[in-house]
Amino acid sequence: MSTVKKAVVRQGFKTGEFVVYPSHGVGQITAIEEQEVAGFKLELFVVSFSKDKMTLRVPTAKAASVGLRKLADAEQVAKALNTLTGRARIKRTMWSRRAQEYEAKINSGDLVAIAEVVRDLYRSEAQPEQSYSERQLYEAAVDRMTREIAVVDDVTETEALKKIEGQLAKSPRRASKASEADADADNDLEGDNDDMQEEAA
Repeated sequence: MSTVKKAVVRQGFKTGEFVVYPSHGVGQITAIEEQEVAGFKLELFVVSFSKDKMTLRVPTAKAASVGLRKLADAEQVAKALNTLTGRARIKRTMWSRRAQEYEAKINSGDLVAIAEVVRDLYRSEAQPEQSYSERQLYEAAVDRMTREIAVVDDVTETEALKKIEGQLAKSPRRASKASEADADADNDLEGDNDDMQEEAA
């Protein structure tokens, strides 16, 4: 019998495989363990997130219900990158409500939904500054996208980020739009400069 260690497969996932856990992003299944809990044997995926220096144990039977998924395929990556070049869709709701929606999209683990957050919160050099909370959500979304695209395309995170930034540069936001937005921003109670930005379109 060969001594090559075979990958163990459970619920369609195998050891060594990169996966996406909705609230943490890309991780790797390093092992499948058995633990005894209250007299019951429980089989667990050990998912390691090296960048966050964190390990999660997910019951194999609950993998689907917690949203563990395989990496996006090339088509999904292309769709997500294409989303970045679209026009930002900013709702006229209070920032706190929008922030919750953005956070839900980031933690959904859905690459296209995460790309929508990146697109909607992106600021070019010519545009007004972001608030601290906008910037944090934007960076969290970009980080999630960058990590997944890097693993899918087998490139470094720096190269993946360049790809994302290249797509954002093609989005229809231009300096003239930004100055219109500045003029309109005075009408916005919360001072969120992005509310009025794309309304004319």
